[in-house]
Order: sequence, then structure tokens, then C-alpha cells
Amino acid sequence: MSSTYRLAVVGTGGIAHLHADELRKHVPDRIEITAAVDPDTARLDAFKERFGVARGYATIEELLANEELDLVDLCTPPVAHAPGAIAALDAGVGVVCEKPPALSLEEFDRIAAAAAASSADFAVISQHRFGSAAERVRNMAASGVLGRLAVAKCDTLWFRPEEYFAVEWRGRWETEGGGPTMGHGIHQIDTLLSLVGPWSEVVATAHRHRRQTNTEDVSHAIVTLESGASVVVTNSLLSPRETSQIRLDYDTATVELDHLYGYGDDNWRIHPIPSAAEDVQRAWAGEPRGQASGHGAQFKRIADALDGRTAPPVTLDEARRTLELLAAIYASAFTGKRVRAGDIDPTSPFYQRMDGSGAPWPDRK
Repeated sequence: MSSTYRLAVVGTGGIAHLHADELRKHVPDRIEITAAVDPDTARLDAFKERFGVARGYATIEELLANEELDLVDLCTPPVAHAPGAIAALDAGVGVVCEKPPALSLEEFDRIAAAAAASSADFAVISQHRFGSAAERVRNMAASGVLGRLAVAKCDTLWFRPEEYFAVEWRGRWETEGGGPTMGHGIHQIDTLLSLVGPWSEVVATAHRHRRQTNTEDVSHAIVTLESGASVVVTNSLLSPRETSQIRLDYDTATVELDHLYGYGDDNWRIHPIPSAAEDVQRAWAGEPRGQASGHGAQFKRIADALDGRTAPPVTLDEARRTLELLAAIYASAFTGKRVRAGDIDPTSPFYQRMDGSGAPWPDRK
């Protein structure tokens, strides 16, 4: 039997409005927004009025001291993710956190330690894992109908003008954690890893071509998976024709996803080889179908997990694997070396910060 869970939104900027809209649309009887947090009183009041939220607080500490909650939804800038998550977990309150979950592997491991000591769980928003087409591709790969993966690509080609970075926390290692690799490409990279499995090593470059930021505005990586398949990854904020793409070349078919900020079944295509066309098309025509990717799809799974008293649908290990790949991309780009999974341990500067001992260009902000 489903219960209604009490959730507080922490941070009431644009992404918080998206989360609240998705909660109201997809799980209105299962997750109720009972409070919100923002030090900006005008922004907080506007959020409360729009979504009918009764109570507001200036800090997460005030929230946790005064509310009985099942979940906090962290919609703050990335610099506040780890402190907010640890505070909530220490109070026995579950956490839903926007990406990136932390500014570094060191911060993430502190979150994981807090989760291990807590009665509550930590979940990272990974909304593109939950569309029906992605689930169908995972099922087809597991069944063997696609054969083995050989080659893949994963591109986040977006455009952010200079004025986008006028927001103080954007484009800074200390507050955003990185550029398009960390703050934008993470969505597609996380989806890719959910489809193809763990990575083993990476060779990468990163560049600051145009934007007046401390972070990169473009990165490229060649990733080798544990399966032996290879993936080319590009992350850009300099691409006027914006698109988010994944291409997977298996033995019997090419699977392609082309969208921008979210996909439905129609954003996917499959191209089988003639000798396997009947079996591949039969599997492709099967279930599940009809579920678009998006925050609402993941919030449904989070509510299901709470009902069943099970762990959230994206494990801490899966979330860390994605963050570790991002750290490895930066480490390879800034050192010129091949980086293997597990190389970035607490002795590495890239464990503490995504830019390690510093990016190879001067600060601009």
C-alpha cells in the first residue's frame, strides 16, 4: 500500500521549480512538498506561493530542527550538496540530490559514509536512466539479442552564452566543480554507463576555448569499458545546434538516441543487420514502452522504494562510478596520462578537487 511522504525542497531556483512541477504532475498523492528552504526571502516566498507550500526556512539546519520529514530534495548549487546531504542523513532524513552529487570524490565519500551510518538513504537524480526505451535497450543487451557492444559515442553538445556565467557560482571549480563535463555532460555519461556497464580507463583532453570561466568549456575523452568496448565522449558548451546523443554499435544492431534535455520512445532508433533483423525488431517492439525520461519517472521509483523500504533505484556505487569517470577525465586531460578506474585514491589531488593541482590556464573570475 502506498504512503504519502513528506518532502522539503532545499533551494528554490529554476531546477527546484522543475522538480516541484514534476512531483505535482507525477506523484501528487505519494510525495507532498511540506516545506522549502532558501536564504533569499523573495525567492522563497515566490516558490511557496506558486506551489502552495506552507512553511519556509532560511537554512537546512532550521528546517531539520523544525520539521518531521521523509525526504529533502537538494536543488541548491553544487557547492551546497555535500553539506546539505550530510546534515539530512545525520538527522535520519532521506536525500534526493541533483547532479553533480558532490564537488569531488572526497566529498562524495563523506556523503556515502553518512548514508552508511544513517537510517535513511541518499539518491542522486539520474532521470535519463528511467525512460522505457533505455530500459528496453538494457533488457535487449542482457538477453543477448544485440550481441556484444563494440563501439559507442556519447555527446553533450550544448550552448551557453557568456551571460549564463554571470551567476556567481557557475564556471568555478570551487562552487560548480567543473564545466560541461561535470555540470552538463554528467547527464548523458550517467545514462551511457547505465546502458553499457562499468568503465576501465580513459584518455582525455579539456579546453577553454571561448568562455570567461575558470573551468573548461569543451572536453573530449576516449573511454575503454570493462567489456573491452570503446566510447568517444564529447562535452561542449559552444555548440549552437544543441543536441544530446548516444550511439551504441552492437554486433547485430546500432542503437541511437538523439534528444536535448529529455527523451521519449520516438527519440530512439535501431538499425539491425539484415541477418538479425527479425529477432532484433521483435525485441525492439516489446515492452516496456511509453515512459519518457525525466524527474517524474525517477520520483515514482523513489516512492516505490520507500513503499517497499528498499534502497533507492540508483545505488551509491553507481553514482560514484559516474563521478569517478568525470574525475578521471579531468585527471587525464590535465596530466596527459591514461587514467584507470581506481587510480584516483585519497593520495591524488584529483580526489580532493576535479581540477587537481590546477587547470593549465589562468583564472578568469
